[in-house]
Amino acid sequence: MSDAPASLPPLTSGDGALPELREMPANGWRDEFVATFRLSWPLALANLLQMLIWAIDVFFVARLGEFELAASSLAVSLFSILVWGTITLVSMVAALISAELGRSRYAIAEVRRSVRMGMWLSAICGVLVMLVLSQTEAILLAAGQRPDLAARAFDYMAIVLWSTVPLLMASVLRNFVSALGRPIFATAITALAIGVNALGNYALVFGNLGAPALGLEGSAIATIFTSIFILLAYCVAIESDRRLRRYVIWGRFWRPEWDRLRELVVLGTPVFFTTIAEAGLFGGAALLMGLIGDSELAGHTIALQIAAFAFQVPFGVSQAATIRVGYFYGARDHEAIKRAGAVALLMAVAFMAFTASLMVLMPDTILGLYIDTSKSTNAAMTAFALQYIVIAALFQLVDGLQVVAAGALRGLQDTRVPMWMAIFSYWVPGFGTSYYLGFYTPLEGTGIWIGFAVGLTFATLLLTGRWLMRERLELAGRDTQPVQAG
Repeated sequence: MSDAPASLPPLTSGDGALPELREMPANGWRDEFVATFRLSWPLALANLLQMLIWAIDVFFVARLGEFELAASSLAVSLFSILVWGTITLVSMVAALISAELGRSRYAIAEVRRSVRMGMWLSAICGVLVMLVLSQTEAILLAAGQRPDLAARAFDYMAIVLWSTVPLLMASVLRNFVSALGRPIFATAITALAIGVNALGNYALVFGNLGAPALGLEGSAIATIFTSIFILLAYCVAIESDRRLRRYVIWGRFWRPEWDRLRELVVLGTPVFFTTIAEAGLFGGAALLMGLIGDSELAGHTIALQIAAFAFQVPFGVSQAATIRVGYFYGARDHEAIKRAGAVALLMAVAFMAFTASLMVLMPDTILGLYIDTSKSTNAAMTAFALQYIVIAALFQLVDGLQVVAAGALRGLQDTRVPMWMAIFSYWVPGFGTSYYLGFYTPLEGTGIWIGFAVGLTFATLLLTGRWLMRERLELAGRDTQPVQAG
């Protein structure tokens, strides 16, 4: 039985093609560059703005004191690892949607099924993540944290965990609008969410605008409001846009599609573990830094924040690569798959070469954006951060390459083998080098950062090698001719 309601709008535009297909050119390197750029820059900007949302929480909570900031930081570190990993799991809906659009111009029902099951999976995974987060105090105590700090972190987490399901559902809708050629919605909604979060923190943390002064708990409530706002904003944007409204994604929302749900789980679970493995590498390195010294840990935190900020652009390109490659994967157009992946890789290299140059040529200026480098009390932290920033510049290129190569492979719905490649790279040569150089050589913190570079280099070699061997491995399918839709 057809999944489309009787009131579905017309399928085609004047020339008989869906508009989103006409705006995805399949011929020419210049066309591919333009299409990838148009898709990636709003996603990259949305990623950067997302970092500002979390920065606002830190800005307000820091004014409550070191203890409150430390407690919330512990909670947020656990929350972000699990929620971000689950977001990457459900984000595989973008690969399915783009492949369906490439396979046939009449893919409305198929796209709707993918979105529907993505939302179902968000709710299911969200509840599971919330159950884990409800054990925050026990987890932190097992990790050796002070009982009073662990208890306060749980106070914060007990509230903020309720934002999990809205954030995951919003991620599915973000991937839907992006795959349908509306990535600017992600940028606009994230920008508006910054204001909502800032207003919520301003009102609830210190009791402004007639609200009660709730302190740390007020910041957690502001996070819930922000997550709900983001979800509702996507709903409004979808219903207000003619192209997106055509898919009637809320139609028969109760109807299960078990095969599609299973497909999402099979494809997305390896991506989840890949994300957890990478986050675990950097989180584990922070623990190692703490064993070396407080100044080293502080310098590491600042340098890692700078590297993470630069990383958001190639990550946006990676998200675009998943959609572009996925579209041509559905069409079985091998030449276009090659172009889409190559353009994304070149864009990432170009940007990361630029950021690496800035880190090498003007590290003091960049560091000055985060801390007062002239203060004597920051001297040791500044010195260590400058060392780490130079090493971060060295692995900028490989970091950009590995994330885009992974994104391109996800467009081919290839996630299981890349997962093992990433886990091996991060934890065997990567963490192994960090541990050895950090504790068995005079390099200490610098050695830990060298381990980052080693792990990312291995990941780049393995993932880009797999991408280059996609034809031999038959990752893109055996049909070498594009499928003519319709």
